[in-house]
Amino acid sequence: MDDDAIRDLFARLGPIKIRKMFGGKGVYFDGPIVALEVGGELLLKADHVSAADFAAAGSQQWVYEGSARKTKASMPYWTVPSEAADDPDKFLIWARKAYEASLRSLK
Repeated sequence: MDDDAIRDLFARLGPIKIRKMFGGKGVYFDGPIVALEVGGELLLKADHVSAADFAAAGSQQWVYEGSARKTKASMPYWTVPSEAADDPDKFLIWARKAYEASLRSLK
């Protein structure tokens, strides 16, 4: 996913910053990270408060598979719910959830 496509998705939330990381990209809004782009897929940040909402919407949690030790780790990022992929109003709801999870993680 290119930077312009990511900016278009988050446009209604506000201006974002995109930085290369993890072989993908980190998406930051108003300071904290709110999303990752990995392998062309956008993943939104979730936490103990919002993960159940993502799961209920059919999203999948990102599981990082380490190559050195063949380990797997569940990460606090979830796929964008399909209902929000092409609907800017619905995407905004999920982007706000990601931002709120990012703010909680700073406490």
